[in-house]
Amino acid sequence: MKTMVVGASKGLGKALIEGLGEPGDTLIGVSRSRPEQLDHNPDVQVQWVEANLAEPAKAAQVIEAAVAQGGLDTLIYNLGIWEEFAFDPAYNFLGDSDEQLEAIVTCNITSTLLLIKRLLPVLLKSANPRIILTGSTSGLPQSGRPEVAFGASKFALRGIADALREGYRQQRLGVTCLNLGYLNTQDPLSTPLAVAAQRGEGQSIPVHDVVLVVRMTLSLSSASFVKDITLPAILDERF
Repeated sequence: MKTMVVGASKGLGKALIEGLGEPGDTLIGVSRSRPEQLDHNPDVQVQWVEANLAEPAKAAQVIEAAVAQGGLDTLIYNLGIWEEFAFDPAYNFLGDSDEQLEAIVTCNITSTLLLIKRLLPVLLKSANPRIILTGSTSGLPQSGRPEVAFGASKFALRGIADALREGYRQQRLGVTCLNLGYLNTQDPLSTPLAVAAQRGEGQSIPVHDVVLVVRMTLSLSSASFVKDITLPAILDERF
């Protein structure tokens, strides 16, 4: 299996590169630069594509060229940015600059659309094509969050997923949206799960748990797919 992880240099993306793959599989990381250290499975081949999704058209072309010949089975789009004061009591939509709002839409929506458009012909050649979009509980109805641009972009991901399922159902394209709550990205996958689970005192999710969910999703046969998974922290009162 060949799996691409976009936004793979740190946090959840890096954890996915380190935690996914079976012997003989290929993982393709995408980010502006390759991280200095990766503790990935030695039986999994790791490749890297350096691309800046803040320039969507240019990045999509570079990424497509990197996989056009070798093929691709799964695209995991994990890239996303948010407002400067997002998830902070100081957040105020009226205080967001126009430039910041444009950057969020470009990275979280435009880049997603252009890259999927470029990679879809390659993905559909796979016997089991999959797209996994890293969404957020902020993109769910009545999420309880006030961040306008970030919330709108995560709502958009769910719309992208729905439309792709309808448009490519006969080609057996499985599209999954992961609606994730607050993540603990301070503890890498090398941190024992029991230790990582204690950070945030029930208010944040270890990246380990997300990796497990993605592994399960990718282990399914071509006869089924996971449509949506909502994964909040255990003490998140919104859920």
